Amino acid sequence: MALLRWKRVLFAVGLLASVTSCTVGPDYVRPITGAPASYKEIDGWKVASPKDDTLKEAWWELFNDPQLNVLEEQVIIANPNVWVAEAQFRQARALVQSARAGYFPTLTVGASAKRAASSENLGPSTSGVSISDFLLPIDLSWEADLWGRIRRTVEASQASAQASAADLAAVRLSAQAELALDYLQLRTLDAQKQLLDSTVTYYGKSLELTNNRYNSGVVAKSDVLQAETQLKSTQAQALDFGLQRAQMEHAMAILIGKPASEFSLPVSPLIPTLPAIPVAVPSELLEQRPDIAAAERRMAMANAQIGVAQAAFYPTIQIGALAGFEASRVDQWLSWPSRFWSVGPSISQTVFDGGLRQAQSDQSLAAYDATAASYRKIVLNAFQEVEDNLAALRILGEEVRVQTEAVNAARQAATVTINQYKAGTVSYINVLVAQTAELANERTLLDIRSRQLAASVLLIKALGGGWKSADLPSVNTLN
Repeated sequence: MALLRWKRVLFAVGLLASVTSCTVGPDYVRPITGAPASYKEIDGWKVASPKDDTLKEAWWELFNDPQLNVLEEQVIIANPNVWVAEAQFRQARALVQSARAGYFPTLTVGASAKRAASSENLGPSTSGVSISDFLLPIDLSWEADLWGRIRRTVEASQASAQASAADLAAVRLSAQAELALDYLQLRTLDAQKQLLDSTVTYYGKSLELTNNRYNSGVVAKSDVLQAETQLKSTQAQALDFGLQRAQMEHAMAILIGKPASEFSLPVSPLIPTLPAIPVAVPSELLEQRPDIAAAERRMAMANAQIGVAQAAFYPTIQIGALAGFEASRVDQWLSWPSRFWSVGPSISQTVFDGGLRQAQSDQSLAAYDATAASYRKIVLNAFQEVEDNLAALRILGEEVRVQTEAVNAARQAATVTINQYKAGTVSYINVLVAQTAELANERTLLDIRSRQLAASVLLIKALGGGWKSADLPSVNTLN
């Protein structure tokens, strides 16, 4: 009968928990962030063809460079920073499982055997008595989540895991973009080196011409020295590009998880062409950037933590049960008469804590406000990055057009001047000036094209690199 009464008590407590349970704290509502109707710098933008109206995850294929494609695949697999972010995501998923464990009761089983003698000063009835105690308890405890503390904790851990997944995507995109920038810069260095090597050959012929004219008594020794100075300084510049290229290779090796000594790329002066990049409307940017998704999920986590802090103001209800076997002789230990049990609920309420719970609640509210402000800042920075690189591509495109005209004019000027020098109508200083201007303008054109390619990579990164917030793991997959 007593057992029946306790079953009724437990049933009543459980029923009360299921009926009266609530979740304290504010329910999360995703903030509405105002987005401009269009990008200011989009006017005149070269729109991609309709079949390529969205960025693909393998966005580097837009550059049509097989070597770049191979390297980007290695980044996904072997980049050390990606490994770190992936491990942190697995850790966040494990914390979800840890939080969900609070839904279930805790069951512990133990066994002990001891023999003890009482003090002789306790009285004649126990003096010198030795007692054996064999104990096998089974303890079960469960917290009734009346106020939603456990539910809010699980909610916070799930949002944290989703934020960690977005962080992983952001780290992966950052590594991919950095590799693409390094690779395109390396190809520009190859093109610059090729330009300087061909210029060295050209200057060598000019030196030979000047020597011949000097030996013929037509020009002074100073012309020869000027030609030789021009040749040697250009050779030195060409050699310096070898150092820059080696350092760029070493940086790329780290990105793909290889020792610098085991990585090299063959020289190729061919610079990839500028791709057409699809640019969606600004409102879609909020769904395309992993850093924005991570900030939004951290805001959801902070919101859930408010509920956890507020639940501390309410009483805690525990339901416990203890059963097992206890005897003074080992042969009677597991017999039915040696059984014991107890079951019943307990309730506890913190009456005074010196303002601890209020401070924790205020802290959680302030933490939420901080994450909300951080989210807004990240969104604004995202729009700025897109605008910056749209402007860069637009202006650099115009620079390429004008600089190409300057290169053509400089080449013609150098040709005319060298012919005038051969005819003896101008001094060698005029040749020197014209050739220097030609080389400087050609190098400037290569530099502008390199900046164009870098801006295209940065624009792709600013647009999220083909990532979508729908790629985040769902709550069900995290459980």
